[in-house]
Amino acid sequence: MLRFYNTLSRRKEDFHPVGKVVTMYSCGPTVYNYAHIGNLRTYVFMDLVRRTLKYDGYKVKGVMNITDVGHLLSDGDEGEDKMEVAAKKLKKSPYEIAAFYTDVFFKDIAALNIGKPEIIAKATDHIDDMIKYVQALYEKGYAYETSDGIYFDISKFKDYGKLSRLNLDDQIAGARVEVNDEKRHPADFALWKKAPKEHIMQWPSPWGMGYPGWHIECSAMSRKYLGSIIDIHSGGVDHIPVHHENEIAQSEALEGHKTVNTWLHGEFMLVDGGKMSKSLGNTYTIAQLEEMGYTPLAFRYFCLNTHYRKKLNFTFEGLKAAETAYNRLLNQLYEHKLSAGVTDKEVIDKYRAEFGAAVDDDVNIPLALGILWTMLKEPASKDIYALALEFDKVLGLSLDKAKPAEKEKIEVPDEIRQIAEQRLSARKDKNWAESDRLRDKLAEMGYAIIDSKYGYTIEKK
Repeated sequence: MLRFYNTLSRRKEDFHPVGKVVTMYSCGPTVYNYAHIGNLRTYVFMDLVRRTLKYDGYKVKGVMNITDVGHLLSDGDEGEDKMEVAAKKLKKSPYEIAAFYTDVFFKDIAALNIGKPEIIAKATDHIDDMIKYVQALYEKGYAYETSDGIYFDISKFKDYGKLSRLNLDDQIAGARVEVNDEKRHPADFALWKKAPKEHIMQWPSPWGMGYPGWHIECSAMSRKYLGSIIDIHSGGVDHIPVHHENEIAQSEALEGHKTVNTWLHGEFMLVDGGKMSKSLGNTYTIAQLEEMGYTPLAFRYFCLNTHYRKKLNFTFEGLKAAETAYNRLLNQLYEHKLSAGVTDKEVIDKYRAEFGAAVDDDVNIPLALGILWTMLKEPASKDIYALALEFDKVLGLSLDKAKPAEKEKIEVPDEIRQIAEQRLSARKDKNWAESDRLRDKLAEMGYAIIDSKYGYTIEKK
């Protein structure tokens, strides 16, 4: 039985989808900048959930938003839109900024073997849906108008705070909330912002020209594509206290019932034990890791070694170790790929059951990886190789690219190279006696020389 840890209930629960197709909404990127590896860990987690569902035989209908408007700098819905700030800085239109970073994002997730959800929904394509959503909340008495926008009245929603379980007064004190005397409560959040004339992105609405708040886009688009109640909503833990709390409030206020059955959240990635953030200048992109010589799938393997609900500390030493382990995994698997051996069905069934139990226990990928490594210690057989490829439907490590072990690179002393070159000259002169003498001399010095039609290679004995 598949079980997930539901953030809302703070416990593991058996998974029972509402219908025949699992509906899943995943919070996507705000495309004003490059996604860093901390962001991408969340999408690896999203991908593992989707792969686990499909491995268990479920059909999945997933939606991921692309936030290209409405995400303000402050958690308190104050300040400038992140898209507008990026556009001014780079002297390009917000649409150009969004198109560029959206393209980079999808290239990054493709490199990481992260599958795209079935529906990709851009915020700017759904403005009318958001306006209608805000209107409905306003008509039901959950929203009110101020000089700068339409706000959700949290006092009208008695369960506000049930996801984060934070004391509301403490939450307000710790949030980046600027003073707005027109708000009925400091934690009331923007559904729609009225735009000043100079604002680049704005649309006509019943309240004048403006643009949507960040939170409303997810509620409007999940409702449009997945209905009034969905099975799974995923995102990072940073979304819990504000973004997802606000989604719950506005969605349940409009529908009159629970709209998400299971909330799943991936933990933070740290850097050298500390916080990772663009403002601290300690973030890295996939492209930067590649420039340093690391492959994207080595980073994916690095992520898979820590459960999604635990903080993951990024260090280059850790990434290097992951790269080494991943290559060793491919090398060992290659031996099984080439083998004509057979493994007993009982053994195969045992490993399949253990792997299935691990991934069904709240997507316990570290345990599942351990089972794979144990399985590879079995005598070489194509049955083991075939089962590893089956496991890879969840892991997403391109195990079908298993390769032979690479020869260890050695530093060859100049003296040895000089003798090898003398021997090559002797061979060209057909002086076989001298060639054999120099080969034996190299052997006494601990080196073997391997001849080929292209010349020779030197190996340490």
